[in-house]
Amino acid sequence: MHATTTLPSGEPVPVLGQGTWMMGEDRSRAADEVAALRLGLDLGVTLIDTAEMYGNGGAEKVVGEAIAGRRDEVFLVSKVLPSNASRNGVIRACEASLKRMHTDRIDLYLLHWRGGVPLSETIAVFEELRQSGKIRHWGVSNFDADDMEEMGRLSRGSNAQANQVLYNLTRRGIEFDLAPMCRNAGIPIMAYSPVEQGALADNAGLRGIAARHDATAAQVALAWVLSQPGVIAIPKATRLEHVRQNAAAREIRLAPQDLAELDRLFPAPSDRRPLEMI
Repeated sequence: MHATTTLPSGEPVPVLGQGTWMMGEDRSRAADEVAALRLGLDLGVTLIDTAEMYGNGGAEKVVGEAIAGRRDEVFLVSKVLPSNASRNGVIRACEASLKRMHTDRIDLYLLHWRGGVPLSETIAVFEELRQSGKIRHWGVSNFDADDMEEMGRLSRGSNAQANQVLYNLTRRGIEFDLAPMCRNAGIPIMAYSPVEQGALADNAGLRGIAARHDATAAQVALAWVLSQPGVIAIPKATRLEHVRQNAAAREIRLAPQDLAELDRLFPAPSDRRPLEMI
């Protein structure tokens, strides 16, 4: 069994998922993207994260092809744009996402970031969709600590099941306040860009640690994110070799010496910082 973390609802979810940001933008690449996602499923990487924004719905279409005939294996995450976060907007957006992915339900539906619609209105319609079975859980994305506090004070705001944010070795700001807050509330952090869009794959310091594990620098960066309690990593891979490497990163056990070296190379924050986004 591969490692899982637990949603506030009590449901276990894999700590390694597959991201789809920048998929679905070019139909000539769709077959490769579908093949990558399907290989991930074969390797037990059964959480897939997407969004209506990615490729203007193109990524959701790729996901729909990838999960065809395999829907029950997958924990499916998608997101609604803040411009669609009104009651009617969310309902329309959710229906469109379901149609593109050829499914009757989204397992976790996130508000992509804060916008102008009152959070209470978005939460209320998320709850409606949950009651009707179109979504199983809801959560948020790119919410900083003060956003989480505000949400927690709202009616049913405590029903949020995850917060997806930018988190990797070079982006550790959330460790000062947001990550401990979410951990104390039992809300998993979903880490997007866990290898900093591939930039950490070329890091010389990481290569030194990787050599001790017969691994790549990117695998060490990913293993570090996976080692954080209550964190789900969602790297994107479109090459089959990268899918296999990401899946193999689950088996890397970083030693205390490795973790200390990583802290020296990429220091933890000593003060509060604004939430980073890309």
